Amino acid sequence: MSGLVECVPNFSEGRDRKVIDAIAAAIGAVEGAEVLDIDMGGETNRTVVTFVAPPASVGDAAFAGVARAAELIDMRAHAGAHPRMGATDVLPFVPVSGVSMEECVTIAHATGERIGAELGIPVWFYEEAARSPDFRNLARVRTGEYEGLAERLEGGAPDAGPAKFNARSGATAVGAREFLIAWNINLNTRDRTYANELAYELRERGRWKRSGSPDAFYYKGDVVYFAKDKFPCGNCDFVAADFDALAAHYTDTHGGDLAAAYRARGLDPRALVGKPVYKDGRFTNLKGIGWEIPEYGCAQLSFNVTSFRTTPLHAIYDAACEEAQKRGITVTGSEIVGLVPWEVLRQAAVHYLRRMGKSPGLPVPDLAEAAIQSLGLRDVADFNPASKVLGMPKQEGELVNRVTYDFVDEVSRDSPAPGGGSVAALAGALGAALGTMVANLSATKGTQAANHDALAGIAERGQAVKEALVTGVDADTSAFDGVIAAMRMPKDSDEQRATRDAALEAGYRAATAVPLATVGQCRDALAVCGEMAPLMDAGMASDVGSGALLAHAGARAAGYNVRINLKEIPDETFCRETDAALEALLDECDALAAAVADAVEATLR
Repeated sequence: MSGLVECVPNFSEGRDRKVIDAIAAAIGAVEGAEVLDIDMGGETNRTVVTFVAPPASVGDAAFAGVARAAELIDMRAHAGAHPRMGATDVLPFVPVSGVSMEECVTIAHATGERIGAELGIPVWFYEEAARSPDFRNLARVRTGEYEGLAERLEGGAPDAGPAKFNARSGATAVGAREFLIAWNINLNTRDRTYANELAYELRERGRWKRSGSPDAFYYKGDVVYFAKDKFPCGNCDFVAADFDALAAHYTDTHGGDLAAAYRARGLDPRALVGKPVYKDGRFTNLKGIGWEIPEYGCAQLSFNVTSFRTTPLHAIYDAACEEAQKRGITVTGSEIVGLVPWEVLRQAAVHYLRRMGKSPGLPVPDLAEAAIQSLGLRDVADFNPASKVLGMPKQEGELVNRVTYDFVDEVSRDSPAPGGGSVAALAGALGAALGTMVANLSATKGTQAANHDALAGIAERGQAVKEALVTGVDADTSAFDGVIAAMRMPKDSDEQRATRDAALEAGYRAATAVPLATVGQCRDALAVCGEMAPLMDAGMASDVGSGALLAHAGARAAGYNVRINLKEIPDETFCRETDAALEALLDECDALAAAVADAVEATLR
């Protein structure tokens, strides 16, 4: 699966739909970019556009939107309730799947430099892309807004672009950040006070420390305040004589920076006397309050999760259930507002499947359903993963999406593709699937309790191998397209023949690489069956053996496809090296297949 990046540019126009449609069209015209949402605000005179694209094209799509906004939006005539400093005010890049934060920072820097150089717009980088710690915070970057830009630029250069006021377009903040998830947890009560009670307990900001609560509801206690020579710790019973002693205790015992924690709450650490003491919440990267939603007939904990990688949803959900149970409240489910990355559901599915003693080595749709049910994502509204989940793995090839008999019919027709390479990949995928099936079935058996973690790991690896081989079913057919295209090239002159010959060689090299990869993946499928051989129950030996035979057949069949294509490539060094790599892989496959066959035969005798 290729990587996916989300980009959420904010444009300083919220009243003229034609302008926004033109900007969105410019973004969507870039290959690979898909505009998912357009949210216009009249009062703020601001529009938030959400689009996704592969890492290779997301920067181009973002630049196209910024360039069109520079043409259509004149900041000299702009007024709105929201802070802003440019026609494209902010431009954050967000990793969704198959891409790292570091890669998004690189994309942000490259795009920002391009905006500055080609459009003459001053650019500052923020959050993870910030080049100065002072500018990590967007509010700090936007200090003075559009009206203060001219004076600000006289005092210093931006991170990219000219140190010159662009009266028409203003300036742009370009950043990289984690995916922001808006998520609500539902309660079996309409009481907002109870929802706040739970939200305050979990969120990073925490709550006022209290004493003497008459029951499990913490909010009923008396607020604890800082006093002269009395600085209580919010998280335990320690009391210091001054803030420095309290800060040292907090670092040693609770592992944090107390001064930074109070500054984040808007309090001066040197002026705390008379102010309430704060107890930390259970999670970092979590903002939250409680509210009531009349149309749902319930109260909710309303959260913004700013880093699901460090604060996963399933951990928050479990903690909410735990805190609710202490107070006699029931969590009935949850609601994701907007979109969510696939990794969030995958994390949750793995967590809950493991907790119930099941193997997480399941197909993607099964993992999605496990997460949806475990988090109660259909409690108050429908949840369709096809429209709600970004980066969810799926097989989009024409061949793999055919039902079995359609595919078999297609292979039998009088056309050269799909041929042996695609069938080899399918055979390997079925072999991996059988080994994975046995691992999943074995993981649930009481007799295999000691091997549960090993079996679950085998199943997860097997699913990955299976998916790679399924992708190869279409990849093998597509790889030969270059050969066919080259064969159709003209060859009337020496120059045309030379061009055609070069294209043919490139096509055959590509057509060789795909089945060679299939051989390696079939080797991995054999390894899955090989790992299962010593762990399998006798009643499933035939399945493991069948899986190994299919994977071995896939490897040998793919090997034939490598060799037949090598015959068309004149580069002897390339052919010799490729053939040596193929032989080494096939030797591994033969050894693995023989070992599985021995184990299966011994069990069946």
